[in-house]
Amino acid sequence: MRGDPAGPHDWLDSDAGPVVRPYTVTGGRVRPTGATFDLLAFVVAKAPEGTDGEAPLQPEHRRIVGLAQQPVSVADLAADLDLALGVVRVLLGDLLAAGLIALYEPPASAAHPHDDILKAVVNGLRAL
Repeated sequence: MRGDPAGPHDWLDSDAGPVVRPYTVTGGRVRPTGATFDLLAFVVAKAPEGTDGEAPLQPEHRRIVGLAQQPVSVADLAADLDLALGVVRVLLGDLLAAGLIALYEPPASAAHPHDDILKAVVNGLRAL
């Protein structure tokens, strides 16, 4: 103890707020159940915010449903929630299984650039 006014723990930062480990938020799970979530996939809440589901939701689940009232990408959700992408994917898997969100995957690109075009771009960059 240092005797400072912050309290007995010098590692505690009052500006940081509550600290919860990611594995606590996901219950130790590291992969979402069911679907995989692309970074560019859009998530939309099916139920209006404030509608109670059958199961009680964690605060992180409620925040996702609140943010997803308008279409939002998985990457943006992770940034807005300030959570690791893997944690957000697990939470989205829970919400998808509960039927509280809809997921819209981006269409797969059918046409990839030809090798000659990529080589020309690399050669152009090297010339700079």
